[in-house]
Amino acid sequence: MRKIVPKSLKVSNQVKVSPQETVCNRLQDIRKKQGISQAELAALVGLTRQAVYAIEANQYLPSTNVALRFARALKCRVEDMFILSNQEEIVEAEFIGGTTTLGHPTRVKLTYVGSRILARPMAELGDVLNFVMPADGVIQEQAKKSSSQKRPYVRVQLLNSPEVIKKGILIAGCDPALFLAGEHVRKVNALAGVTNWTMGSANALRALQREEVHMAGLHLVDVKSGQSNVPYLKRHIPGQDFVGVRFASWVQGLLIHPGNPKHIRSVEDFGQSGLRLVNREVGAGARFLLDTLLQKSGLTGEKLLGYDNEVPSHLEVARLIRDGMADVGIGVEAAARHFGLGFIPLREEQYDLIMRSEFLKSHPVMSQFLDAMVSHPFRREIESLGGYTVTEIGKILHW
Repeated sequence: MRKIVPKSLKVSNQVKVSPQETVCNRLQDIRKKQGISQAELAALVGLTRQAVYAIEANQYLPSTNVALRFARALKCRVEDMFILSNQEEIVEAEFIGGTTTLGHPTRVKLTYVGSRILARPMAELGDVLNFVMPADGVIQEQAKKSSSQKRPYVRVQLLNSPEVIKKGILIAGCDPALFLAGEHVRKVNALAGVTNWTMGSANALRALQREEVHMAGLHLVDVKSGQSNVPYLKRHIPGQDFVGVRFASWVQGLLIHPGNPKHIRSVEDFGQSGLRLVNREVGAGARFLLDTLLQKSGLTGEKLLGYDNEVPSHLEVARLIRDGMADVGIGVEAAARHFGLGFIPLREEQYDLIMRSEFLKSHPVMSQFLDAMVSHPFRREIESLGGYTVTEIGKILHW
């Protein structure tokens, strides 16, 4: 069947796709992520909607002039939209995650940290994100391991381009608002992905030290001084190699059922008969706070029902209480508000993002991430979640 070429598409300005060559065409994905219709994009670059459709359908490649106009309109590079490849690309990556998944096709998120490529199972993102966030690749097999390698290497068939993957920022932390930060970055750069790997503060900082993530979220309050994060950082990582960025101040407290049917007022009430606690893992800021308050009250965790019931996030604490699986837990006010729970404030804490100093300049989209953080739309949205104060967001911290 003869193809009908839209009038606005002049053959002299287009390149027909060769059947021997595979073009990875991301024009449609980038356009949709920015909320732009085909008609709107056509108007921006001076084409008809039919011409944009034909290019997105990979029937024709645009000329250099048109491709540059696409890039200008979508605020990205030409090579972000069109990648020419003769075969599917395979990379070898360090496998970070449960070894039980090896040996089976496994969807992974890839991260470039310095000279390393790290692969993590998508399933570790959680039940929801595992099904809504696209993977960067699929593990095909385990690569041969040398005696010097501490972790297994895997061969990954890419589903995303290396150029896009390198723009990703991986943050280890427990603040659910970090997911929103990623969406605000994509308003500026559609290919600048931000992934939040949920874990407690101490574990996040250790992942940063092992160079497995780009940033670590921290909210650990020093018992003696009452100061957030800096005393802990001084004890554990050298200040000349790392730098902190203030994300927000938040209120952490007791999450309880609406109406407070158990009449809980403080941690001292945790000793009442039948009260079910849901706890955070060792190393989480919420766990540090709980243990500190228990010590002051004279209670011990071993005597509390559910003290060993550990979950990895504030949202999971709130969900279990909402579903009637627990009566109380420590978390942030935003999580309580999201799940319609009662909230008893305990203290205000600083939540800071820690990174290696070199990433401020070397990571291709770190400056865009920081600019998105301090933008007025993002600040207004974070404050509307409840319990957040962002007057110092973006402040650089040294120790």
